[in-house]
Order: sequence, then C-alpha cells, then structure tokens
Amino acid sequence: MPNLNPKKTPMPEQDPAVRRRNFSEVALGYTEEMAVQEAQRCLQCKNAPCMNGCPVNVHIPAFLRHVAAGEMEEAYQTIVETNSLPAVCGRVCPQETQCESKCVRGIKGEPVGIGRLERYVADWAMAHRGETAARPQRNGRKVAVIGAGPAGLTCAGDLAALGYEVTVFEALHAAGGVLMYGIPEFRLPKEIVQKEVRRLEALGVEVKTDMVMGKVLSVDDVFEMGYEAVFLGTGAGLPSFMGIPGEGLVGVYSANEFLTRINLMKAYLDEYDTPIVRPKRVAVCGGGNVAMDAARSALRLGAEEVSVVYRRAEEQMPARKEEIHHAKEEGVVFRLLSNPVAVHGGEDGRVTSLECIRMELGEPDASGRRRPVAIPGSEFSLPVDCVIMAIGNSPNPLIRTTTTGIEADRHGCLIVNEETLQTTREGVYAGGDAVTGAATVILAMGEGKRAAASIDRYLREKRA
Repeated sequence: MPNLNPKKTPMPEQDPAVRRRNFSEVALGYTEEMAVQEAQRCLQCKNAPCMNGCPVNVHIPAFLRHVAAGEMEEAYQTIVETNSLPAVCGRVCPQETQCESKCVRGIKGEPVGIGRLERYVADWAMAHRGETAARPQRNGRKVAVIGAGPAGLTCAGDLAALGYEVTVFEALHAAGGVLMYGIPEFRLPKEIVQKEVRRLEALGVEVKTDMVMGKVLSVDDVFEMGYEAVFLGTGAGLPSFMGIPGEGLVGVYSANEFLTRINLMKAYLDEYDTPIVRPKRVAVCGGGNVAMDAARSALRLGAEEVSVVYRRAEEQMPARKEEIHHAKEEGVVFRLLSNPVAVHGGEDGRVTSLECIRMELGEPDASGRRRPVAIPGSEFSLPVDCVIMAIGNSPNPLIRTTTTGIEADRHGCLIVNEETLQTTREGVYAGGDAVTGAATVILAMGEGKRAAASIDRYLREKRA
C-alpha cells in the first residue's frame, strides 16, 4: 500500500544546542520502520525519472521497492551494482539537485528521501554484512589509480569487479581523499569512509598510502612497473586566496588546511595534540559547502562567534540548503552582501580584524547571477582572531608538471576526451576535480565510473 503522505519521514537529529559543541554525526539516521515507511512513498514510476538525476545510475526504484518490502540485503545488492560508496553518498550527495529533484512526488509535495534511504541501507549492510565482498577472478592485467578520493576509489572498485589487478597510490596517510580531509566528522564519520575502503580492499583493490606521485614515483615509473593504464583522480587540493592585504598573518587559513588539521589530523579529539589555532571569533569567507563545514567546525572547536562573510545574497549561495539551515540552527552568523577587502593584525603578527565593504546586486554576470557591486563608503570591521578562506580550489600541478604528454587548461585542469576521459597521453585517463575543478563527490564518482568503462574498453581493444 503506497504511503501518500506529501512530506518526507523526518530524520532524527541531534539538538542544535548540543551538537554545536561536539563532532558526533548531526543526522542520526532512520530506524527500519522509518525507512520502510519512507520507501513506501515511492510511486514506482515506469520511466524512473529519478535515475536521470543520478550520476552513477543507481537503480533507485528497484532498491526502494526492496526497502518497502523489508528486503534490505536485496536493496543493498541493487545499490552496489553501480555505486561503490553508498554510505558516503547517502550522507553527502546533493540529492535535492540530483535524483530527488526529478522525483514525481516532489511536484505536489516533498520528494522521496532517496539519500536518507541509501544511507539506511548502507548502514544496515555494514552492521549485518561486515566488510566482505566477493573477489572476482583476475584477468592478469594491471591498472594504476592515482588518488584515493571519490573518483579514484570508484574507478578502482569498478575495475576490480571486472577482474583487473588494481593498485591505488594515495599521497596522504589514509585513503579517502576529500572524504577524509575535507568533510567534517559530524557530516561524514571517518570510520564510515574507512569501512567503505576496506570493502573495496576485500574486493581486491590494493591501496598504497604515503605515495606522493611526482615525488616518490612518476606516471612513467608506473608504466615501467607493468601497469597498462593509469587513472588520475588527484582532486583539486590547491586552495585559492583572495589576494587582499594581510593574508599572510597568523590566524589566516585556507579552508583546506583548517579542515585537514581538524579531520585528518584529528584536532576534534582531545587526545590528539594537533597544532591548530583554537579561535574565539572567526570569519569564514565564502558561501559554499566548504565554507559551511569550516564555520560549523570552528564552533565545535570552541569559538564564541562565527561569521560567514559572503558577497552575494543567501539565495545565491552555492551551499546545500540543508547545510545553511544547520549552520543557522547552530548559531553561525551570516553577513551577506559583504566582501572582505583586508585582514588586519597586531604587532605580534596575529589577526585582529577583517575589514569588509557592503555590496549590492547589479546586473547578471556570465553565470546568470546578479553581479555584486561595492557600495562606496560602506566599509566596516569585524573583530576576529581567525580568518578562513573558503573561496575554491584548483588541481595541484605536481602530476602534470612531472609527467610527459599530459596537458592542462589555463585553470590547471587536465584536458581529456569528453567521451572517453583519456588525457592527451595514450593510456592515461583522468576524472573528478582534477578535470572539472572543485565539484561534488557524486560527480567525481560518476567520472570514475566512466573512466573505468573506458579503460576496460581500451585494454580489451589493445589485446585484440
């Protein structure tokens, strides 16, 4: 019997007053009863419009049908046919602009909570199935994956499932990429990421950490080691700054560094003596998900006031509405239509204030958004002891500058064939943020899948 309730089954959450001072997961997840109830809202549309919004083509109606019937094992098997990281996607994918945006139930109410249900099924599997995976028969061919982020792990998992011997080379000391260093514990617990990685290892994927490619080994070295193809999933880890006076003062961070110290270096745990400023008054410059993560993390480190400074209006913020809502609930102050112009410091070289100017919206720019224009004479100062720049990232140039035959565009993004994702060097493929610039986890995963299919096709044709 379909559930005709026009609203989603609510997701239990920590109380904002409690969670703003801890790093435990905010959303607590569905019970089985809640999951079944929500899955029964699916109308099982024949043309499955929701699937058109999923970059990894999860068979959404099929897995929802299984959940509605209480068949969690079958639901899980349906998801992992196309999605290597379901517990991650269920937590951090922007479903509201992807699968759920296509849901027919959203026309006259709220769409089915597809992401919440994917999370439930993945968590159920971790609790009931462990980290096992059936290891396919090997075909005797080797592929190297550079970077253990969402794109690399997805590509590796798909290729391992096809029988390839896959080795992932990761620069940091833990696999996961942005899932480990960028997204905070309260949105994506690190143990969840590592469980997903261990499941891929059970499938046969070998992960080698502390391998800074371009320093320890080159792509040329990898080919000499017997690998027949290489996938570059190195992400966009090079932070951008505004170029304003005072950015070199003590207490000015890129969001990358701030979040890496908290997440990967575990500053959120008292038993870790991680070197990091524990600020009292913080300004976060930017309006995307990374800015929300940095602002909410600063609160949890003990900050008394955290401000998000953004030069446009709220409706133009690129962050997920859910993240903005959670940040507001937790007490983050939004200083909109404001643009930083200088960071000021004291004699000791530490940050004391952020100077800003008020903005107004003018004519639309090339992106279609109204361009912010400074209002003369409207400068104001925020007293702060920490400024976090969350205005974007670009690909690290290390791989392309140490590898022959790989070209990049003027933004540093690797140039690839749009259909196959092969770079300008034969046998070398790339995807995710290294190609697109900073984007979403699920889009990177989609490119990892596409690249795996292209590599498989390339190697089969090569042998033929």
